Amino acid sequence: MSHPTLTPRKHRSPGQWAELFARFEQSALSVSAFCARESISVANFYRQRGLRGGSVCAKPPAPQSQPGFVDLGMIGAAGGERARLELKIDLGEGLVLHLVRG
Repeated sequence: MSHPTLTPRKHRSPGQWAELFARFEQSALSVSAFCARESISVANFYRQRGLRGGSVCAKPPAPQSQPGFVDLGMIGAAGGERARLELKIDLGEGLVLHLVRG
């Protein structure tokens, strides 16, 4: 007796899985979005990928558009005086780096 709401299982050949993984690598989709589009379960995607020697990790997140370095110019006062410098850097998750000179 078949259940009317279940999708029948589709058996893929090793070549079809290789093609599927190649399409995933070329897509900008997450694993879950790609699997939804291809009508496969996320668990089966990772299982098949692991069986074929592929990485079972998700793709790394896309880089954000934040600069890696911010040039603040010269630090110090004219005439060789050492001015007070206070720098706070919010590293996220409640971690703050606080540097003080002078």
